[in-house]
Amino acid sequence: MGSGSMTQFFQFEADFVESLRCIPMQVRYKLDTCGVKLKLAQWNQFTQDDRRLLVELPSNTETEVQAYREFLHHLIQERSGTEATDLAIDPAPNWLEPTTVPEIVQEKAQQSQVMITVEQWAKLTPLQRFALIKLSRSSHENANFLPALKEFHLIAE
Repeated sequence: MGSGSMTQFFQFEADFVESLRCIPMQVRYKLDTCGVKLKLAQWNQFTQDDRRLLVELPSNTETEVQAYREFLHHLIQERSGTEATDLAIDPAPNWLEPTTVPEIVQEKAQQSQVMITVEQWAKLTPLQRFALIKLSRSSHENANFLPALKEFHLIAE
């Protein structure tokens, strides 16, 4: 498997990365970037090769994001027989803002008696910031928030 700059799995995802039975953070990041909602049921209809491709395809430039979006639309239609659902794309997502720790992340960190400083936040990659934002949402299974904080060296092991 090729390793582009975004082909990065987190340790807290290790239990499902081999099988790709869940949608990894880097794919979720690309979904938010290209504005397509992918349900787990749809993901589960993809082949291993489909999933690997969604991990490996780049989505850094406007052209790559558009190509990723079109590929995803085609894949969802082909594998599940359903239309892809488009989402609004945030023109200034908070994971690309290194100088402000989102309130949702601060609140989640405080529940774990952790304080994330702006300096710490700024040192994280956009993908790491994205992961913490996603793991802070109450609708998400939050078991990985603390492991993520440790992995990103925001708290001691």
